[in-house]
Amino acid sequence: MKNKTFAAIDIGSNAARLLIKTADPLETAVSGILKKQLLLRVPLRLGFDVFSKGKVSQKKADNMVRLMKAYRQLMRIYEVDEYRACATSAMRDAENGHEILRKIAEETGIKVEIIAGEEEAAIVYANHAECAGDRKGNFLYVDVGGGSTEINLISDGVLLRSDSFNIGTVRTLTGKVKPQEWTRLNDVLTDISSRYPDINIIGSGGNINKLYKMAEARDEENSTFSVDELARLYHILKPLTVEQRMIRFNLKPDRADVIIPAAEIFLTVASVVKARYIMVPVIGVADGIIDQLYEKDGK
Repeated sequence: MKNKTFAAIDIGSNAARLLIKTADPLETAVSGILKKQLLLRVPLRLGFDVFSKGKVSQKKADNMVRLMKAYRQLMRIYEVDEYRACATSAMRDAENGHEILRKIAEETGIKVEIIAGEEEAAIVYANHAECAGDRKGNFLYVDVGGGSTEINLISDGVLLRSDSFNIGTVRTLTGKVKPQEWTRLNDVLTDISSRYPDINIIGSGGNINKLYKMAEARDEENSTFSVDELARLYHILKPLTVEQRMIRFNLKPDRADVIIPAAEIFLTVASVVKARYIMVPVIGVADGIIDQLYEKDGK
């Protein structure tokens, strides 16, 4: 049997990612792990247009088409057998979202699906097993994106509920998070906390990965750091300007601004559910998409 190659395109509110992985029939059957061939992240920053103006600007729409053309060529070079392209919160809200995706399909052949928040949460959950499936206890899988936050409650390796909230880093920076959405998040978390004690967090997304790497006190063997350490980092970063964060912590411009609201969202969740630590495996929506493609292919 030949190796099979899968690709995922994840068009988020802050960046668009292309992930390519290969499944070796023998190795994957034993380890369950697909080999990563390529990961590209391009900061299109669609959410800054959509959440403030309601639609994607012509310049960014043109850049989306250019980027999808590049991704199409890379998928050809890597001889991708199957792929799935998904767009999340920003494109869900964009008035011209479907129009742009039609143009992408016409010019590149890539069909991009706009997925609902509930499906996004399910995709994120698809790869939770490698970090929590064999663990006893209660975990809240929290994926913080530019436009939305997805949470999955996992108890003794079993998914019990999934929720999606229009609370994200870019949406926060543009002042477009509705107060009732924060209330809904608080109500859901309070209910979860009352039913499932001793919850800890599995964090997903580029910001929590960066915060984990920046932490002085972290457990690299278990890929965890404490909520107290996250709070310490946040209080150092918060007073700094974007430029100061870039210089002091070697952050890219498109990370130096969104890292603050990301930390605030994680700290809010941790406070309500009384979590003590955050586990940070390097996984996200694109990984979940490929996991689903691989599982579907095996059936």
